[in-house]
Amino acid sequence: MEKRFSVSVNPHPGKGELVVLFGGREQTLPGHNIGPQVYDYFLVHHVVSGKGTFQCLGRTYELAAGDSFFIFPGELFRYTADGEEPWTYRWIGFRGDRAEELLSVLDISRHRPIAKPQKHRRAATLFHQMERLLGEARAGCDLRSSGLLRVLLAEYERGGELRAEGAGAGRSPVEQQVERTMRWLSVQYSQQVSIEEMSRSLGYNRTHLSKMFKQHTGMTPMHFLLKIRMERAKLLLREALTVEQVAASVGFADPLYFSKQFKKWFGRSPTEYRQDSSGRAIYDCSD
Repeated sequence: MEKRFSVSVNPHPGKGELVVLFGGREQTLPGHNIGPQVYDYFLVHHVVSGKGTFQCLGRTYELAAGDSFFIFPGELFRYTADGEEPWTYRWIGFRGDRAEELLSVLDISRHRPIAKPQKHRRAATLFHQMERLLGEARAGCDLRSSGLLRVLLAEYERGGELRAEGAGAGRSPVEQQVERTMRWLSVQYSQQVSIEEMSRSLGYNRTHLSKMFKQHTGMTPMHFLLKIRMERAKLLLREALTVEQVAASVGFADPLYFSKQFKKWFGRSPTEYRQDSSGRAIYDCSD
């Protein structure tokens, strides 16, 4: 039986115009949801089967087999599998000095993140080839995967039409306020953050903001911030960093307090999580 989830990571990502970081595949469960989150790399998903929605910059896109959606660094997003026909998709995470420029040539941008490759099956095969190549971890896989990524992107030269609902219209001032707060927290998570500082920076009343945020997200701003920090910490713990360095990187001045919060959140200490994750992917895209 084919695994529901798989992912491979580039063991030695280089620098340059396009660098593949990881590739994976998942057969999602009904209603499977990711976000709202912000990544610091590019991520493209290609829907192999099923359907779902992708939300970014106030727009909601309905996607089905053959569609692809691009996530840009620093952009708040959310995507959800359909409740009856959940999607199976493949993904590639990448970065690069000219990544955004090259995507713009294909008319793919932060405001036009949906595209359809010329050949659905060929695109899916290229995603699979990159994941397999990274999994082999051979010398030269960085160069080979970058080459395959260029071939893949060329498949989007005649990108499909967008299918958006609402186009962000009709969002209330409160919804825009909450989204702006989520974006701010997603960018500032590595800093020492307080509700007072956040409210002052955004120009909102603290009590009103906290109330509206919880009504729309089901959690307080500080709980949302902790969620972002813990998810980022999971990624960093799979890199060659000490627990103290990871704690500092996600906004904790006290590594012992960080460890307590991490164990409370995931049921394992940072050290135990690192040991359990040894040899597995450092990019946990579908948690």
